[in-house]
Amino acid sequence: MLQSRSGGARRGTTAAESGPMSIGTVLNLLRDEFPEVTISKIRFLESEGLVEPQRTPSGYRKFRPKDVERLSRILRLQRDHYLPLKVIREQLDALDRGEEIRLPGPARPSDALDPFDADGGEPSGAGGADLPRTARVGRDELLAAAEADEEQLREWEAYGLVGPDEDGGYDADAVTVARIVADLGRYGLEPRHLRVVKASAEREAGLVEQVVAPLRRHRNPQTRAHAEATARELATLAVRLHATLVQSALRARLR
Repeated sequence: MLQSRSGGARRGTTAAESGPMSIGTVLNLLRDEFPEVTISKIRFLESEGLVEPQRTPSGYRKFRPKDVERLSRILRLQRDHYLPLKVIREQLDALDRGEEIRLPGPARPSDALDPFDADGGEPSGAGGADLPRTARVGRDELLAAAEADEEQLREWEAYGLVGPDEDGGYDADAVTVARIVADLGRYGLEPRHLRVVKASAEREAGLVEQVVAPLRRHRNPQTRAHAEATARELATLAVRLHATLVQSALRARLR
């Protein structure tokens, strides 16, 4: 039986445990504890091999109670511990082998795009301290974090790669971009070369916005929350697709 965050039994699960459940029924069971979960997320976790529902002869998914329990565990590990999917898979495999697992304490997310895979680390500020995503740093702190100079920063800003907020500060994303641009520069890639990357990112963001815009305008707060979850899912999938296409193109060119 599904357990709530406090450890008590969840309402509405007992009747469903008598037989296989459709993905819609599973979604309804999970949303009490995980209001932002969506069908597309459940399908994504299946595509990653983290849950394996049965299939009817006509191809419909049928989830068993143990599948729902497994999904709940995955979602809690993401929500409470912000573990990447690779680590979650290792944890689940260990449990399947009957091994004990040790979980880290609750932590903040390590990647703004995550609902699924947070393999990347948060940007670090000057001196190597972690920079919370809501934090703002000054110009000197950004330069120190990126190990860059004022001339480089002016050039990045001129090409629209990095920019300050209205208050003149820089957010965590700006720090991440600055550090990546600086690293690329050490390989000879200049800001003018990165305009195509910036343009591609803006087009992809526009596509995501088109999909979620009707949901964000809805009066229902739960629907608006669903829009945010959907935007994160689409952004994550777009990044994965972009990375895969780049790797595929490189393999073809380097043969």
